[in-house]
Amino acid sequence: QVQLVESGGGLVQAGGSLRLSCAASGSTFSIKATGWYRQAPGKQRELVAVISSGGSTNYVDSVKGRFTISRDNANNTVYLQMNSLKSEDTAVYYCRANCLIDGGWGTYEYDYWGPGTQVTVSS
Repeated sequence: QVQLVESGGGLVQAGGSLRLSCAASGSTFSIKATGWYRQAPGKQRELVAVISSGGSTNYVDSVKGRFTISRDNANNTVYLQMNSLKSEDTAVYYCRANCLIDGGWGTYEYDYWGPGTQVTVSS
């Protein structure tokens, strides 16, 4: 199993910055990719950024050039640096670990989620 804990959320003014952290514990060797998702009130959860175990990254268009996802393998932590924040970035941000599990009879994929951290951007 993998446990995820997000931190770093808070209240910030538009144009400001925050850095979110996602600390993983447990069977971290099984993690293929880690993603940051967000869910605003009344909206569906959406992918914000993802980083693979090999280090490749991908971003939703609305955050390109403003957000950066990175990882610290030694500490099993993935970060989301958020700059030039806008009011529309307000949401609960979740960390998701996509894992490859050895079931003995074969391998399968499984996703673990953290509890989320609130980001509020005031205009």
